Amino acid sequence: MLEWDCQLQSDIGPSSTQLNFRCIHSYARFLSSLFIRYCWKQRLPTALDAHESCLHSMATSRNSAEAWIPGLLSTQQTTLLLFLSVLVAVHLSQCILRRCRRLPGAGCSPPGPFQWPLIGNAVEVGNNPHLSFTRLARRYGDVFQIRLGNCPVVVLNGERAIRQALVQQGSTFASRPPFPSFHVVSNGRSLAFSKYSEIWKMQRRVAHGTVRAFSTGHVRSRRVLEQHVLSEARELVRLLVQGSAGGAFLNPGPLAVVAVANVMSAVCFGCRYSHSDEEFRELLSHNERFGRTVGAGSLVDVLPWLQRFPNPVRTAYRDFQKINHDFYSFVLDKFLKHRSSLKPGAPPRDMMDAFIHTVGKEEESTGKTTSGLRLDTDYVPATVTDIFGASQDTLSTALQWLLILFTRYPEVQAQVQEELDRVVGRDRLPCLDDQPHLPYVMAFLYEAMRFSSFVPVTIPHATTVDTSIMGYHIPKDTVVFVNQWSVNHDPVKWQNPEDFNPARFLDNKGFIDKDMASGVMIFSVGKRRCIGEELSKVQLFLFIAILAHQCNFLANPDEDRKMNFSYGLTIKPQSFTINVTLRESMELLDNTVQRLQTEDNQ
Repeated sequence: MLEWDCQLQSDIGPSSTQLNFRCIHSYARFLSSLFIRYCWKQRLPTALDAHESCLHSMATSRNSAEAWIPGLLSTQQTTLLLFLSVLVAVHLSQCILRRCRRLPGAGCSPPGPFQWPLIGNAVEVGNNPHLSFTRLARRYGDVFQIRLGNCPVVVLNGERAIRQALVQQGSTFASRPPFPSFHVVSNGRSLAFSKYSEIWKMQRRVAHGTVRAFSTGHVRSRRVLEQHVLSEARELVRLLVQGSAGGAFLNPGPLAVVAVANVMSAVCFGCRYSHSDEEFRELLSHNERFGRTVGAGSLVDVLPWLQRFPNPVRTAYRDFQKINHDFYSFVLDKFLKHRSSLKPGAPPRDMMDAFIHTVGKEEESTGKTTSGLRLDTDYVPATVTDIFGASQDTLSTALQWLLILFTRYPEVQAQVQEELDRVVGRDRLPCLDDQPHLPYVMAFLYEAMRFSSFVPVTIPHATTVDTSIMGYHIPKDTVVFVNQWSVNHDPVKWQNPEDFNPARFLDNKGFIDKDMASGVMIFSVGKRRCIGEELSKVQLFLFIAILAHQCNFLANPDEDRKMNFSYGLTIKPQSFTINVTLRESMELLDNTVQRLQTEDNQ
């Protein structure tokens, strides 16, 4: 594979249109080699093949030589050469126009690899964009530019560049690209995928306050959340142990997905579903396909011409549309039932009720004027769709990583269990109040998030104005990819980043190093920081603390110890199997859940 580092920004400045002829020459050499290879494969005559014939013809007569020259290229060869020449001309003219339009003194564009006509750098990005971006950053720096189809993309790597953009210039980098797939999510009113605007800021403010109120904002809400997690953890343990009977190994993934989704269903809708509910499991089974469509490197939005004829990309996009329609319809049905049964003045039963109460009254409650903008009730099911969908996908992915890491590093599992037994004891279950006293459990969680980086690249951002980052000019409406993986695997920041080592998060006294913990980037930063970050961390702590306190986890010896993954919006570990056994019995879990349910009914 030939590579070029040809970038016109060094040769075509704000006041110059001078071309980089070395780049053109390299491109021409490539086209020539491609042309010769094509001819060889097709067994077509080339200029080299015709050389002897040419000499013979010249010896015969000049007229015959002149007659031979027009026939040197066949119709196929001429067509191919003409097509490639047109692509070169179009590509170079676009480069020149982009440089000529830049304002004087605006600075240079970020460097990057050569951008192929039509497809750009889609092949180089490949199936694992976070790894491709990290590799390219070693060559071009933490800020570089690629092109996907006809869409220019700036990629940010490393903590310095990312924080400079998302934190120091938060509003400038807070928008989303106008991708068709983004308008499909949550019926076009998605909090996560909508553009940055005044109405979006209102929607986020309402959502953030409501999520906090129904998760960790109050003592009662924390207690209710704990009960939901405890109930689902008990059912998860029962099913895992049941499936491992007789030394069998089972895939914990589907069970983890339903367990986490049931917690969020209880928080959002006030109900849960059986693990055997096929309709609910089918609804949850589409997370991976959703992530592949909207994640960085997806071709659905950057190569729109692929929608014009049958191909896998068009099929995936139409499937994506159906997935979103079904998921939104599921939440919309919940919304309509809640609205019809909600009594005026009654306290909210769940998060859906809270949104219905709040939307439309947000201006009055804050006392702020927003130029007459108000959220209507259509934003309620859209926002809850985002919260329910994103949280259960992220959390189920994280829980699967925690389980596979337990089995791949049994010494870490043993150390987590030792701390739980020492701090909590064996006569009760871990709770949120224990969290400050379990530093190794928290270190395990932070290292699992860092090591897996299960959200490797954020949802694509877009700039709202012309700006610059680390000296490079970034025009308005530029698509921006944020590579969180590069932060979590930076060898300068983390010693031996490819090693799984929870102890890196403990200080010399055995407590959590808060500076190290805050350096893990998984929920983004700035204006688009995940509103469910605190809720997610609480659930992960409770799930893994209860599971480790009650169970032992064993890897399947017939499986490769290497942890492979599949890439989408999140990195999911590829299917693996484990054996789960109780450390004692189900009695403590059953009695605790029953006692809490009795207290609630009194």
